Amino acid sequence: MGFIKKMLDGTSKELKTLSKIADKVESYKDEMAALSDEALKEKTIKYQNDLKEIEDYRKQEKYLDDILPEAYAVVREAAKRTLNMFPFKVQVMGGTAIHRGDIAEMRTGEGKTLTATMPVYLNALTGRGVHVVTVNEYLSSVQAEEMSHLYNFLGLSVGVNLNSLSTEEKRAAYECDITYSTNNELGFDYLRDNMVTYKEERVMRPLNFAIIDEVDSILIDEARTPLIISGQAEKSTSMYIQANVFVKMLREEEDYNYDEKTKGVQLTEKGIDKAEKMFKVDNLYDVKNVNIMHHINIALKAHRSFTKDVDYMIDEGEILIIDQFTGRTMPGRRFSDGVHQAIEAKESVEIQNESKTMASITFQNFFRMYNKLSGMTGTAKTEEEELMSIYNMAVTQIPTNRPIQREDKADLIFATEKGKLKAVVEDVIERHKKGQPVLLGTVAVETSEYISDLLKKRGIRHNVLNAKNHEREAEIVANAGQKGSVTIATNMAGRGTDIKLGEGVQDLGGLAVIGTERHESRRIDDQLRGRAGRQGDKGYSRFYLSLQDELMVRFGSERMQTMMSRLGMNDDAPIESKMVSRAVESAQKRVEGNNYDSRKRILEYDDVLRKQREIMYKERNDILETEDCSEQVKSMMTESVKRLVDRHFIGDEDKYDYEDFVKYVEDMYLQEGKLSIKEIERQDKEDIVEIVMNKVIEQYASQEAELGEQMREFERMILLRTIDMKWTDHIDSMDQLRTGIHLRSYGQINPLREYQNEGLVMFEDMLESIEDEVSQFILKSQISKNEEIEREHIQGEAMIAQDGKEKVKKQPKVKEHDIGRNDPCPCGSGKKYKNCHGKDGN
Repeated sequence: MGFIKKMLDGTSKELKTLSKIADKVESYKDEMAALSDEALKEKTIKYQNDLKEIEDYRKQEKYLDDILPEAYAVVREAAKRTLNMFPFKVQVMGGTAIHRGDIAEMRTGEGKTLTATMPVYLNALTGRGVHVVTVNEYLSSVQAEEMSHLYNFLGLSVGVNLNSLSTEEKRAAYECDITYSTNNELGFDYLRDNMVTYKEERVMRPLNFAIIDEVDSILIDEARTPLIISGQAEKSTSMYIQANVFVKMLREEEDYNYDEKTKGVQLTEKGIDKAEKMFKVDNLYDVKNVNIMHHINIALKAHRSFTKDVDYMIDEGEILIIDQFTGRTMPGRRFSDGVHQAIEAKESVEIQNESKTMASITFQNFFRMYNKLSGMTGTAKTEEEELMSIYNMAVTQIPTNRPIQREDKADLIFATEKGKLKAVVEDVIERHKKGQPVLLGTVAVETSEYISDLLKKRGIRHNVLNAKNHEREAEIVANAGQKGSVTIATNMAGRGTDIKLGEGVQDLGGLAVIGTERHESRRIDDQLRGRAGRQGDKGYSRFYLSLQDELMVRFGSERMQTMMSRLGMNDDAPIESKMVSRAVESAQKRVEGNNYDSRKRILEYDDVLRKQREIMYKERNDILETEDCSEQVKSMMTESVKRLVDRHFIGDEDKYDYEDFVKYVEDMYLQEGKLSIKEIERQDKEDIVEIVMNKVIEQYASQEAELGEQMREFERMILLRTIDMKWTDHIDSMDQLRTGIHLRSYGQINPLREYQNEGLVMFEDMLESIEDEVSQFILKSQISKNEEIEREHIQGEAMIAQDGKEKVKKQPKVKEHDIGRNDPCPCGSGKKYKNCHGKDGN
């Protein structure tokens, strides 16, 4: 059995390979130590010159693999000279796994930041750029500042991409060999780059290689939230207020039912009657009352499923979302589908405008665009299946440099939450008396504040780190290992910051980590435990649970709870039970499975948009890169005319309406009187297309003669403006389609397939309307050649990204003069001038 186990154990085989490579790196140690600073720096220049000779991407990768042992030895020696640090063998192994495009799972305190320097340096030699992705801007800045000494010494440039930077500063950061950034900022910059009007306005280079720090947090925990850039839609706050007033009058179980497991809320028959009376409608479920029903549902959700200081908090009259995985607030982020407005109504703060999606992408699809992707974290093995299937990244568990000495105690289970927290406080006081530092992990802001109050009453000085107090995050976490310190932190706050033990703490048993509740993800619990026992230090960890904890209520079996009460369990006598711990773990596995399904579903739906997004962004980039778009415009005109002919001349030739066709042609392409019925009567379709196209090209040539050199710029602006408007409308329509598509499953129809089919039809319709509108704009606009083509901010199209950053989309402004009565009205209504602003001489 042992032999079979060894045969099947891919991890040990992988570790042997990595160990051999690390030994090769070690063999260069003395050679590198003997080099002068100048000779060490010369190595970088040699590698870069060799890579310039190799144009093919695959051959460059092969070259990097070949020089890896020597290059890593260069970095080790440079780190010793600039940072006074020398990477251990296990760090070299981790760095090799990262270079291969895998995830290095390394325990807290094993030096992931130093481990990353080796693959970062190696891959930055190509000059195509390396992105080091962190969970927050503080870590980006700190890591960049610390590691730039090493990279600059070796002749590489380092940039930090922050939200507050200007376009020029961002471009400079991306031009560097190595760029530190957050995942959000990278995603938003990519979307913004695909909304610019001139190629010079773009900030990013093609996506080459990314190393993601805390990879599980970014690629798994945050993957359920797509990045969205949105513009303002019409204001409609009154319905939120009315629905909020109505919901406040309802009683649970009498007017609505709440399901703990799914967090779903449903009106009862009695609740429906009340709603119909309140909103003065006969049938709430009538199609025309869909809007009322939607507002009632989200108001119920806001009141029952979202809790203040757990899911969100209020700061200066603004609702801020609390990230359930990190315990931090997410400024600029808003709940979708009107839920944010419903919460604003519930909390009586100003209700913000609803928004219209203008560009969006999921983290899954964004990061899969990189040529190579890798990461590092302390906890990823439990999610290896997902990371492998979606990102094609294997998880390699790197051994610790020194054996782990942390003592992990079994969970203690209490009957009530109150009893559990009381016991937690007693445990903290006991350890505090000895001087042992304690880190208390909580799931919600509410719990952290409750425990803080209990400790204040007992006179215990402590620090609280939650969404309300994240400015001093790193400082508080870094000092959490000092003698006598007590720190309360919500989930994962301070993730990425190392806790070093103060003097004499080792003798007291090291840092004690106490969890007040199990998180729905096992990784988050492991992250909390991993705070103690870094680098072979002593440590202690234990979780306190109660039968009233959310995870136990949602997924703990009723049978188990009944059995506990039969055993006469109370808060004075908690139990240590492997059975309960197993039940908790199985509940966690179930939640993780549900969350994986949810992320997979989001990805499946976003994949439909991904293909469309790639087509549109490529089209846009081709226009930005091309000086002369006339061939593209002529091709659009031809397709548009062919379609018009096909739609008009169907069936019996005797019933063809030539007069109607000529009117359409005049509306769309030509000046009045340029096409007569005689010219096209009794002609074949192909001949009609040719006749119309000849006149269209004539009209196009006269526009060109009138505008001269400005024609090319005018065309480009019209193309971009039309593509942007139509694409924005399309994304919004797809968003709305996605919202209601799940209802198709009730008719035994696969919602995803329906979404794919309908999305394709909508996409093709959009492409056709782009061709029609571009043709119409270019042929029908009358422009004074003396006036420059201006761009203006189109009203209502200021883009507010979910990161709170405002970016205004620049659009072409067409100067119109001597507008014909049958020409399209310049206001953009789509009507003829005579039927719109041309009425009564206005």
